[in-house]
Amino acid sequence: MKKNPVSALPALEFLSHLRVFRQVPHDALATLASHCQWTGFAAGAMVLAQGQVPDQLVLVVSGTVNLQDTDVGWTVALQTGDYFGAGVTPVFQQASWQAVAATNVSLAILPADALNALCRHQPELVVFFPSLPAFSGEAPSGSPALPEQAGEPGLLGTPIRLLIRREAVTLPPATPIRAAAALMQSQRVSSVLLVENGQLCGLVTDRDLRNRVLAQGLDTGRPVADIATLVPLTLDAASPAFEALLLMARHNIHHVPVMDGQRLAGILTATDLAEQHSTSAVYLVGDIHQQTDVEGLARISTRIQRLQQHLAGANASAYSTGHIVTAITDALTTRLIHLAEAKLGPAPIDYVWVAAGSQARSEQTARSDQDNCLVLDDRYDEAAHGDYFRTFSRFVCDGLAACGYIHCPGEMMAMTDTWRQPRRRWMQYFEQWVQQPEPKSLMLTCVFFDQRAIHGKAELLDTLRQGVLQRTRGNSLFLAYMVSNALKHRPPLGLFGNIALIRGGDNSRTIDLKHSAIVPIVDLARVYALAGGLQAVNTSDRLAQVAEAGEVSLQGARDLRHALEFLSKLRIDHQSRQTLRGQAPDNFLALEDLSNFQRSQLKDAFLVVQTLQGVLAQRYQSGRF
Repeated sequence: MKKNPVSALPALEFLSHLRVFRQVPHDALATLASHCQWTGFAAGAMVLAQGQVPDQLVLVVSGTVNLQDTDVGWTVALQTGDYFGAGVTPVFQQASWQAVAATNVSLAILPADALNALCRHQPELVVFFPSLPAFSGEAPSGSPALPEQAGEPGLLGTPIRLLIRREAVTLPPATPIRAAAALMQSQRVSSVLLVENGQLCGLVTDRDLRNRVLAQGLDTGRPVADIATLVPLTLDAASPAFEALLLMARHNIHHVPVMDGQRLAGILTATDLAEQHSTSAVYLVGDIHQQTDVEGLARISTRIQRLQQHLAGANASAYSTGHIVTAITDALTTRLIHLAEAKLGPAPIDYVWVAAGSQARSEQTARSDQDNCLVLDDRYDEAAHGDYFRTFSRFVCDGLAACGYIHCPGEMMAMTDTWRQPRRRWMQYFEQWVQQPEPKSLMLTCVFFDQRAIHGKAELLDTLRQGVLQRTRGNSLFLAYMVSNALKHRPPLGLFGNIALIRGGDNSRTIDLKHSAIVPIVDLARVYALAGGLQAVNTSDRLAQVAEAGEVSLQGARDLRHALEFLSKLRIDHQSRQTLRGQAPDNFLALEDLSNFQRSQLKDAFLVVQTLQGVLAQRYQSGRF
């Protein structure tokens, strides 16, 4: 096969006659045309092999191309004028499809990067290219992109710029509060942005007017900057709406300025999101922060299962769902901490409330127990401070239990004296676990290496984790024990590649999606992160980081991330079906609930895990940690 780049003029003429590009401005289309290549294939030749489909958009100039999924025996014949590949072929099919020339064919090929660059400036092209990352949940700069996020449908994957309903109303910071309120009334908006010298410098909402002006009896002649949220949180216009939903839920805010580079593109409100989707995470968090007692929080927590159902119904990725559901847990925890401090008074010394386990990894579902701890300032004195933090942690943990997060069976909670300690004691714990990796130490490392600050002085945890990672990175003996421990969780594959079901008991003839499917991937990612001394906590993010650091191959990390997404999505859908039936959600899936296609994918996912476990075991045995 020979590929010959075409000159810009013929390519431009060709593209300009295609319906998909007719509305693209001439200069933008010319830039795209400069990347276009002609190529030809004889009948029977492979046009794109499996795995190459996402890399380029292929337009059939003449002849016929068969798009095939050989795993399931599907074939689609594409004729002159049809196109496939980047942005067109659905994300979940891109890895399995290949293209073969059915006749002699002439093709025009556009690189995915060039097409994506065009679509960032022409977002209306989402109609034609719905599976491009720019429209389907691409991670922001600096964040690891999860392939499955590109499959987000509907609201969750829609670029924020498409949800902005009107331009933001702006004012100089020196504008009197009274004038700002009058402008908000006349424009019928719930917020104004403060802009000076073309730069965003503040945000004022109707809630600020109510709480910071009327309730405080503040002089309305003062500058509006006096009541503003200075340097407000912002979002990029190209980010998916999922990130707006998550940001609002995490910070209990209802207004977020949207930026297009350095330019103010507008403002997004919780109402804009709510009007487009049934997901109510933002309002759920808002209700949480308004509650004044544990009973109120417990009532609200019953809506979490409904939220997960909505997300499952929208076909949200497991990655998105885990982050959103966990954000609700974070909000409940934070509100319980506020109630505890209101009841007991301010804490006598600095502390940080730390989530462990699935909450720390932002991988929770509607059914979770609690794993948490307290890291106290090293000024902690048991005689002076012990009673306060004992009562404080009991209140929060019991409150979480009332909200449906059952007490950890292993008592790994802040209300347990052992897990409520000053930073220096926590460092001693980790030093002991690393130096003496006995079975219990390995189990505790698995729980408490996955940590994330929820409330308080985050520096206490940050410095602790940095110290721990310095001790684990390249520590061959400790890592060897961690590998051995990780390999205790094996995917349920039989000798001949068949799925092995649970025998006997209440869950006979099912598979445990948590312990037999998802936990093995979580364990692998944790070992990789410990070996590389890497900071990421979320499993998918860890796999992205460890691949970049060389702890696992790029292909291995990609396969594990796909397997994790598939298995986690099965778990979420399974729990949603149970909730609809009025059953308590669990992790035990019967194979008869799956299609033959899903069962085949399940085997493939288990095989990926089994293969990577074998690679890690061999690496351990050969002493190459």
